[in-house]
Amino acid sequence: MPFNRKIIATLGLLSVVVLGAMTSMTPKKPQDEGFKNLKVLPKNISGDNLHKVMEEWEHSLGVHCNFCHVRNEETKKMDWASDAKPEKEMARDMYKMMNKINQKYFHAKKDSLGMIMQSGINCNTCHRGTAHPEVVIPAGGAPGGMPPGGQPAPGGQPAAGSPDKKG
Repeated sequence: MPFNRKIIATLGLLSVVVLGAMTSMTPKKPQDEGFKNLKVLPKNISGDNLHKVMEEWEHSLGVHCNFCHVRNEETKKMDWASDAKPEKEMARDMYKMMNKINQKYFHAKKDSLGMIMQSGINCNTCHRGTAHPEVVIPAGGAPGGMPPGGQPAPGGQPAAGSPDKKG
């Protein structure tokens, strides 16, 4: 009988070792590869932060996801990484422009992800809920509009295009 106990003990220890080895060799779930094709947003942005940025752009421009993103007709899902729509590249350019303005004129600082923390302007500053903001020509028709108080421009001449100019 002592021989059987040794075999049972050996087999028990061997099974623990084999089981331990097998569980350590099981393939792990692949790490989240992150978002694909991010060119102006931080590569390590969280899903929540990316969603917040996209929602801000959506509301500022009064559009939906399909304004910049295309649908993959094979999978019937949005292809977020695709650059098929020119609006997506325009959004990137506008985002870079906004960041440059905020850094130059409002001294905006970036957080640890590289996102502007506080800004003087954002998409809504110009868009105000419309995809293509209306270009408004100031009263008087001249660049910059009428001088303050509607007074003539320096040199005694009315501003170009002002109602006081006799023509």
